[in-house]
Amino acid sequence: MTLLRRATDGPSQVGVLAAAIRGVVSVTTACADAAVSGWRRVAAVVEPLGWVIAGVVCIAFVVGYLAGWTEFVAIAWTGLVVLLLAAAFLIGRSSHEATMRIPLGRVVVGDQAAIQLTVTNPTRRRLGRVRVEVPVGESIADFAIPGLAVGARFEDVFVMTGARRGVVPIGPVRTIRADPIGLVTRERRWDKQVDLFVHPRTISIPSISTGFVRDLEGIPTSELTASDLSFHSLREYVPGDERRAIHWKSTAKTGQYMVRQFEETRRSHLMIVLGLHPTEFATDEEFEMAVSVAGSLGTRAIADGREVAVVASAVTRAGVASPRPIEQLSSLSPSRLLDDLCRVDPAATALRLGDVVRFASDGVAGVSLVFLVCGSTATASSLSAASANLPAGVAVVAVVCDPEIVPSMRRVGDLTVLTIGFLDDLGKTLLRAGT
Repeated sequence: MTLLRRATDGPSQVGVLAAAIRGVVSVTTACADAAVSGWRRVAAVVEPLGWVIAGVVCIAFVVGYLAGWTEFVAIAWTGLVVLLLAAAFLIGRSSHEATMRIPLGRVVVGDQAAIQLTVTNPTRRRLGRVRVEVPVGESIADFAIPGLAVGARFEDVFVMTGARRGVVPIGPVRTIRADPIGLVTRERRWDKQVDLFVHPRTISIPSISTGFVRDLEGIPTSELTASDLSFHSLREYVPGDERRAIHWKSTAKTGQYMVRQFEETRRSHLMIVLGLHPTEFATDEEFEMAVSVAGSLGTRAIADGREVAVVASAVTRAGVASPRPIEQLSSLSPSRLLDDLCRVDPAATALRLGDVVRFASDGVAGVSLVFLVCGSTATASSLSAASANLPAGVAVVAVVCDPEIVPSMRRVGDLTVLTIGFLDDLGKTLLRAGT
């Protein structure tokens, strides 16, 4: 009986010990998690000055009590009181509600965009002063909001200038509570980040007449022809008209030969190739002018109802290779095209203009007119080599951007090279070239 009792007690004692160990481990883990969570919450609100004072307080306590220096003890207790008073400013949650609205999400370079900020008090008590920050690109707009009564509202409108083409992230709005000294700070984020598109400057240019090809599936035009699909009217027979164009029923009614007239249908597929390699531009001003030229040509073609493709090199960013060598920008509407042009920038990983044309000629079918937009460093031989990658019969026009140069036009074989010194020269140069 004794042996049996010992045998049964052994496993029971082991189970109790294992349960105790598990309990200790569980409590220790929970305490460690709570300590880490608490430390993170404290670290998130303490500013650098707060850490410095906390360090001084700790050192002053140790030195003051170990060395018996009353001055250090006084400094330690004073610093501790200051830290506690600063922490008291963060007690409770921020009850303000902050919203931001941008009436116009798209502006042109040099124009101003209005940003409306609204802070309200939805609670049933008066709220104290609070600071509101609105990140605008790399800068921050700071507002000191006064105390708000129940249901009160604070509104302010500030203006930013789109100094450079690009996409400017605005927001999210942050309400910040802090002590007067700046030892601790707690912020709360509202709304979401909003992108403001700063479009390149574009100009109105005349309609581009070059590059139209007769096509039965094209768009009817105002020019009349004797054979096509879009019927226009009947007219009297003129010597030289084809007999198959005679409308016999009308001839029988009128007693005179009547022939059919049709509206000529045409098709035009315009492609604009924008260079992105840094060696193809001498200055940033040249590149910005090239982007404006591409935008002006693209928006004019879209307004004319022409099929257009704006192509640039696909740029490798952050060490991630692009799955495609070229990128086709959106041409659904002028605003969508200009939105995409806000994001293009020169990059050392970009393909050169000739390679972009070679890939684009394979990927974009049925092109009838191509514009090559580049900087002053592009030579006539490199432009001719780039145009040689296109199928025969395609009209090619190179637009070279060279700030403040006298505009000119020259032909290199079948290639037309237009050099402009200002964006406003584009329309006159195109008319001179007969495009």
